[in-house]
Amino acid sequence: MIQKEEFKLSSPEGKPIIGDLTYDDNYSNLSTIIFVHGFKGFKDWGAHRLSAEFFARKGYRYVKFNLSYSGVTESKPNDVSDLEAFAANTTSKEFEDLDTVITYAERTWASPQTILIGHSKGGGLAIIQAANDFRIDKLVTWSAIADFSSLWKPEQIDEWREKGHIFVENARTKEKMPLNSTLLKDFETNKDKFNILNAAQRVKIPWLILHGDEDVNVPFSVAQELAQKQLNAQIQKIEGANHVYGASHPYQEERLPLHLHQVCEKTLAFLEQES
Repeated sequence: MIQKEEFKLSSPEGKPIIGDLTYDDNYSNLSTIIFVHGFKGFKDWGAHRLSAEFFARKGYRYVKFNLSYSGVTESKPNDVSDLEAFAANTTSKEFEDLDTVITYAERTWASPQTILIGHSKGGGLAIIQAANDFRIDKLVTWSAIADFSSLWKPEQIDEWREKGHIFVENARTKEKMPLNSTLLKDFETNKDKFNILNAAQRVKIPWLILHGDEDVNVPFSVAQELAQKQLNAQIQKIEGANHVYGASHPYQEERLPLHLHQVCEKTLAFLEQES
């Protein structure tokens, strides 16, 4: 039977990291999948719940969590409502959160393997983490970015430095969401450390790159660029798929969207391969 358990951790700055674990109690000796959400995303966005259940039914422990500065609160788990926290986010904070969750998983569950799945910006985080962290056994990226600075426009940078913030639009709600210049400063200070393409060259573990060929947010050419940096990685195109593989928020269906189901099936086939 599918079980779901929630957990709450504390980031190095004392912010809550809210997460949940999905698993099937008919299985034992489960490998652990840790899912990292993307920019303006969160653990309960769209069909993430159904993805978790898909892998749980196949004998995996599936962990998803909200980055502590995602802007999603315990009282409002289905939207980005804390814009002050969202504005104050940095990539360094996200790496600290991811490390905290991996450490928690390693200490809490005995797992044959620890697997990272990252979507969009979460894919970029997962690539760098996998290149540097011996605890990760396999890596899967869904619609991953190859450059953190692709999340903002170059023409915004002067205004960002001058005013101390810029705004990005929530495509669903059309709300203007602030980003403080601390995000830019953090990126510029850590440019080498945050270089996703350089990290891709250093990934030594099995890696599957999945990407839709109708992704207008992160073009399929980005997936090809990542694969060219790491020739041992596998790359597979999802024909006709957009950035979120047919999901939306809120997602009311009880079945995965067709393209996301393909993504989960291809991910499962990769995980079942002998390393």
